[in-house]
Amino acid sequence: MSKAGALDLASGLGGKINKAEVKSAVDEYEKYHGYYGGKEEARKSNYTDMVNKYYDLATSFYEYGWGESFHFAHRWSGESLRESIKRHEHFLALQLGLKPGMKVLDVGCGIGGPLREISRFSSTSVIGLNNNDYQITRGKELNRLAGVSGTCDFIKADFMKMPFDDNTFDAVYAIEATCHAPDPVGCYKEIYRVLKPGQCFAVYEWCITDHYDPNNATHKRIKDEIELGNGLPDIRSTRQCLQAVKDAGFEVVWDKDLAEDSPLPWYLPLDPSRFSLSSFRLTSVGRMVTRTMVKALEYIGLAPQGSERVSNFLEKAAEGLVEGGKKEIFTPMYFFLVRKPLTE
Repeated sequence: MSKAGALDLASGLGGKINKAEVKSAVDEYEKYHGYYGGKEEARKSNYTDMVNKYYDLATSFYEYGWGESFHFAHRWSGESLRESIKRHEHFLALQLGLKPGMKVLDVGCGIGGPLREISRFSSTSVIGLNNNDYQITRGKELNRLAGVSGTCDFIKADFMKMPFDDNTFDAVYAIEATCHAPDPVGCYKEIYRVLKPGQCFAVYEWCITDHYDPNNATHKRIKDEIELGNGLPDIRSTRQCLQAVKDAGFEVVWDKDLAEDSPLPWYLPLDPSRFSLSSFRLTSVGRMVTRTMVKALEYIGLAPQGSERVSNFLEKAAEGLVEGGKKEIFTPMYFFLVRKPLTE
């Protein structure tokens, strides 16, 4: 885990936002979301501002609690969380058939935990696409510390308008990132454009499942909590995502919700009924300790005003994710592997 201590957490709170403006940024971010009366249209039309605010506010919490790879994983019995996360990344690399020398794009790469792991695992060069300055700055430093700056790099850009020529990459993947896109077809079309003909795109998508009932108030509340706590304009269904990637021009190789047959629930690290020393910060007790610590850091002035509220909406997200997982109305690992045709 790259950021180990409370002072490291405090120093990163707010990302690139001026520390004096964190509280107002939290105000603006919260107003986008249905949990506070916000509208989906506003989230989609202002998605760049919303997502950037979210990651400026939340990244240090993620790294403090989760490590460098901000995603869930299909998990086997007897397997640690860290091991499952690495295997989840290796699985993607194997599905894409990555080989030494290939040029790969990570769409929505966070601070680069997966791209570093995948690059080392497959001996490929990986470019991480990210629109958040703070995450790129942090990712470049972690690349330097890991000694992979020669094979891993970051480009600041919007994945709806990528600054790459057509047919640039040998493979493209996205891990729990394209859920931020306001228009999935438009996002997938950009991925299609920059991918070489005959090559593949693999993705883990955040989706609602066929068990979700839009007329069920509890289901709607859970969805709102997940959107609020994770910077999402909307959560699309698995059917919508699959149709969108087809509409973008891809051929579907295979698709599956990997949560359906996971021996251990993907939400287990956040489940309040579970206690773990190895991932203590993710447990309900660990989150309570973090919440108390952030409140104290804010009180004494080491953390900016508004930090406790960020901790609170992330806590609300954790509750929504666990409840959504238990009711099987939400999955963070709807996987599909698709191919760009050799001829269009």
